[in-house]
Amino acid sequence: QVQLVESGGGLVQPGESLRLSCAASRSIFRVYTMGWYRQAPGKQRELVAAITRTGITNYADSVKGRFAIARDDAKNTLYLQMNSLKPEDTAVYYCNEGTKALLNWGQGTQVTVSS
Repeated sequence: QVQLVESGGGLVQPGESLRLSCAASRSIFRVYTMGWYRQAPGKQRELVAAITRTGITNYADSVKGRFAIARDDAKNTLYLQMNSLKPEDTAVYYCNEGTKALLNWGQGTQVTVSS
């Protein structure tokens, strides 16, 4: 089973940026649609961005225009560039297969947006 390791989270002020990374233990990005999910305290986990095998991207309305998903197949790494961060973006961010979260969850990376 592939392992996913997220990193890059932190504490930032509103309006700042972060780039998250998700390293996969083997080459999967040409097989699966991949996605970034997030879970805020007391809320269900939600899909915020996805990228298909052919590179088509989709975003939740709440992050559209601010977040960008990308991948590096050679490095088996998925990225999430997050700009113009808002307090409501505070959550633990995870990567997984981007339709039904078919893979085992990693530990996630905490993003906190606060002044």
